[in-house]
Amino acid sequence: MPTFPDILVAEETTGDLELSERNSLRRVAGLSTELTDVTEVEYRQLRLERVVLVGVWTSGTVVDAENSLTELAALAETAGSQVLEGLIQRRSQPDAATFIGRGKVDELRAAVESTGADTVICDGELSPSQLRNLEERIKVKVVDRTALILDIFAQHAKSKEGKAQVELAQLQYLVPRLRGWGEALSRQTGGSGRGGGAGGGVGLRGPGETKLETDRRRIRTRIAKLKREIGAMRVIRDTKRAGRRANAVPSVAIAGYTNAGKSSLLNRLTGAGVLVEDALFATLDTATRRTAARDGRVYTLSDTVGFVRHLPHQLVEAFRSTLEEVGAADLVVHVVDGAHPDPEEQVRAVREVLAEVGADRLPELLVVNKADAAPQETLLRLKREWPDAVFVSARSGQGIEELREVIESKLPVPAVEVLACVPYDRGDLVAKVHRKGEVLASGHTDAGTQLRVRVDRELAAELGTFTITESDWVANAS
Repeated sequence: MPTFPDILVAEETTGDLELSERNSLRRVAGLSTELTDVTEVEYRQLRLERVVLVGVWTSGTVVDAENSLTELAALAETAGSQVLEGLIQRRSQPDAATFIGRGKVDELRAAVESTGADTVICDGELSPSQLRNLEERIKVKVVDRTALILDIFAQHAKSKEGKAQVELAQLQYLVPRLRGWGEALSRQTGGSGRGGGAGGGVGLRGPGETKLETDRRRIRTRIAKLKREIGAMRVIRDTKRAGRRANAVPSVAIAGYTNAGKSSLLNRLTGAGVLVEDALFATLDTATRRTAARDGRVYTLSDTVGFVRHLPHQLVEAFRSTLEEVGAADLVVHVVDGAHPDPEEQVRAVREVLAEVGADRLPELLVVNKADAAPQETLLRLKREWPDAVFVSARSGQGIEELREVIESKLPVPAVEVLACVPYDRGDLVAKVHRKGEVLASGHTDAGTQLRVRVDRELAAELGTFTITESDWVANAS
């Protein structure tokens, strides 16, 4: 496919945009894919099969615009589509009525007809009127970026909580866009007067409730029920989290852009066996695994849902209880895809979502993954930009041991330092110290096990009976 061969005439406007950029609807090369597996889309019970992508380029460089559309192509591919064409239009802002401008809709329709596409996917969130106007003029199904991401989440959610969160996000997205997809939804379901039947007729006082109103009411009822269910699941999650806090178990949350390799990294660090797939949003359900530091301290690692630029706000709200797992962590391991064309934009998008859930003030460790696949120029640039970042490859194991050491060095240190000589019949207490505290030194004497440790105040109180002085430690050691 040639690069940007067709320049379509734009409406005459004034402003600081170059005319040659403002009037272009660009064809993006390299987006065509061949997929044999086509998955039925749950939203509106239709299928994404042969699709044309269209985006509006309002700011940034042409490379930024192409990267955004390339990501949209990957999303469509993940949903089970065959991408036929990618179009970008340069505008100061999306058209309020048709997203790409009325004069361009006919040209988009021609592209749809020439390729035989049955769906158009827009790189942005469309208003109900934009969706309706585009479908009426192009005569094929139109889907926006938000609906596409919601559909992928619906396909990949496995746990009860994940499915409830995705359904809630889909319904919240659907309510303002619910309209009559044909004549059936405009029928009245009955009146409230005497003799009310199933439809309009003699003896009915009012026009009755339309099918559309009935659907809205049922959806709102379902939304309320889902919120109650998710609230109950949140209590369970909070209880588990409180138990870890009571046991003084530090927690590390692995966050990052979708397909950056978070699950692969968790598997490398803990042997978790979490699903790994080269696809966007391959895993949605949070996986938490325990592991031990070199000094014996136990901590948890949690793999969280991946982020993406312009992550739908419905998903952020629905997954808030899951994302709060990040906000309650002691350390955020922020995984970046070093082989991505624009890793800096990935970091910006992830930090934007972390700020929404109150996790932007937590200690952050940047981890650049896929270092074995990234160009050397990119790695050198990122090392200059992020000098404290750790560069690893979850696939080959490169840098994993260094990452372990850095994570362990950033874990919270227990507050109290204690010298103790624990009798040999209290091996349970020694094990507890190794599990919950930081052992600085240890040795064995006739009286018992000598420990120099950092522990929390509760465990320090348990060791109080067996504490010794510095001089006792030296005397026994000699």
